[in-house]
Amino acid sequence: MQAALSTQPDLKTLTAGLRSVLNDRDADGQLTVLERAANSYSSGCPSEIVTCRIAGGTDLRLLCKYELPDGQSRGDVDYEATVYRHVVERSGLSAPKFYGSHIDPDGRKWLVLEYLADGTMLNETLDADFMWVAASWLGSFHAAQDKRVGSTELGFLKVYDAEYYAELARRTLRFAGDLNGSLTWLPALGKAFEEFACPLVEKSSTVTHGDFYLHNLLWKDGNVYPLDWELAGIKLGEWDLACLTDGWMGETARQCVSEYRRSRWPGGAPPEFDQTVGAGRLCLYFYNLGTDPDWACDAKGLWYSQQLRAAGEEMSLI
Repeated sequence: MQAALSTQPDLKTLTAGLRSVLNDRDADGQLTVLERAANSYSSGCPSEIVTCRIAGGTDLRLLCKYELPDGQSRGDVDYEATVYRHVVERSGLSAPKFYGSHIDPDGRKWLVLEYLADGTMLNETLDADFMWVAASWLGSFHAAQDKRVGSTELGFLKVYDAEYYAELARRTLRFAGDLNGSLTWLPALGKAFEEFACPLVEKSSTVTHGDFYLHNLLWKDGNVYPLDWELAGIKLGEWDLACLTDGWMGETARQCVSEYRRSRWPGGAPPEFDQTVGAGRLCLYFYNLGTDPDWACDAKGLWYSQQLRAAGEEMSLI
């Protein structure tokens, strides 16, 4: 058995914690940990793949995600567990089974999910057909969540409102410093963005994954399984679509937009749909620039500024 890392619980603590989480499945306290393995897709919090045997001889493979000590985690395990409990599980769509959450003796939060073996992350396949399935999944998810926005049950979700994005646009401009000839268009686009996109954010927000990039989408047995819900919240739904198609152009991006529209609104999309797609892209680009103080000196930041300008020109904002 692989030794647990220092950021992960020891065997005794792990066994006790899983017995607590899987109580209904292991009423006799017979759970035994058989194997622990590193999770190669670990994100902002340490995680591992645990194989255990419960009462009756059934083996389970679990993905266990842990909070780091003393608030050092970049992700919020407790928040993500709440998202799984109140959002993901109730969507009725393909998702890893949520077994539960736990607080260990040190006060650290755990998240325990089904481990989906033999899946492939979409960023490793770059298959356009898989992306279209993901876009369809996303449209169905947003359609289900549209009816729940504003409910008391979802009051815990983070809200990314129009002022949040307006401030990102302002910060993008501040971080640009002394504008050179290639960025003289930026102030005009920032102003137009606040006038155009911010009202759409208020009108068209829904529950979003928040980080719907290919590296967070697992493909298995013909289904897409979005992972890492730490950034879920209330924001413009087309933000997720912008994440999915980020860096993609032409027919692949167009087909993703079409699949999303058909899945979210089978009876026909609202008249402002094309505008919200554009607004979602602008929001994403301003986020990537407005959270990076050095974007004007960074190749990736400059690339996003080019995408931002192209989107603004395409929408006749500059």
